[in-house]
Amino acid sequence: MKRSIAPSAAVGGAILLLTGSLSGCGATSPTTRSASAGIGIDIPRTDSAFWKAYAQYLRADIAEQKLNVLPITESNGDDTKLAANVKALAAKRPTAIVMAPQNTTGTSAMLDDLLARHIGAISVDTVPESGETYMVVRADNRAYGTKSCEYLGKQLGGKGKVAELQGSLGSINGYDRSQAFAFCMRSEFPGIQVIELATDWKGDVASAKLQSTLAANPDLAGIYMQAGGVFLQPTLDLLQQKGLLKPVGQPGHIVIVSNDGIPQELDAIRQGQIDATSSQPADLYAKYALFYAQAAAENKIFQAGPTDHGSTIVLLPNGMEDQLPSVLVTKDNVNDPSLWANHVTS
Repeated sequence: MKRSIAPSAAVGGAILLLTGSLSGCGATSPTTRSASAGIGIDIPRTDSAFWKAYAQYLRADIAEQKLNVLPITESNGDDTKLAANVKALAAKRPTAIVMAPQNTTGTSAMLDDLLARHIGAISVDTVPESGETYMVVRADNRAYGTKSCEYLGKQLGGKGKVAELQGSLGSINGYDRSQAFAFCMRSEFPGIQVIELATDWKGDVASAKLQSTLAANPDLAGIYMQAGGVFLQPTLDLLQQKGLLKPVGQPGHIVIVSNDGIPQELDAIRQGQIDATSSQPADLYAKYALFYAQAAAENKIFQAGPTDHGSTIVLLPNGMEDQLPSVLVTKDNVNDPSLWANHVTS
């Protein structure tokens, strides 16, 4: 499946985040917009632990910084609802709107309208394929696929069968994770057979397809879940029903690697139910979404390159992306206090 967003590459330059300031090295503010209307925010969904945590961090940061924010809307994964919410927010003339389009292919008209109104568009976690954004705040999703592949491959000794619970290949996140995982497996672990299961980010679909896969492949040795928020519990429930939920270290254990880094995944690692997860930084998503929303109000200009907060800004065909760092969590670092999921309730 070919997509219009090509893998981005960093070029020279850097930005510097100054505490208590929106100034940056290479940043300018030729014109300051009126900030009286505040910032518009749409929460993309409330059906996963990750997005619930993101919303909690947003609200906490807004309160701590005493930011002027319009009433927050929720689109619940509905593209039509998102478009309507953004249109209603734009009518109130905010300086910027923070959103997370779940369908990244149909954003052109919405983003073009914001550009014409001089409203900065901040996209969190997803990369709109058309229409200009001020900044995309996202982790390196190809790294998720690569890290998961490398961990599984090493744990399995380069042999066996692995089921991959893919997200939607129509989303840039699902596409990036799937492509990186497949490339890594082909190049580094050719002795592992990958069984790709498209799920459209739906837990019930994942469970049904995994059940059929287990019936046809009783020797399944590993599972890669691209989203623990929606796949973790259905997967654990199914393995428990089949008598296949063996603790890490016991014979018959199926090696499971996930993506998200939610509290439930960390608990599952502690209990030996799964082996690892990539921590998607919900706290940093909220922090830097608000940072760039405020920067948009002052027309700050950022350069591509490494930042002082451990990330890299890369160029996109239609804007820029701040690729925030993530960490692979295993039993060795699951209790690390720097992990955001160790500071929120399940």
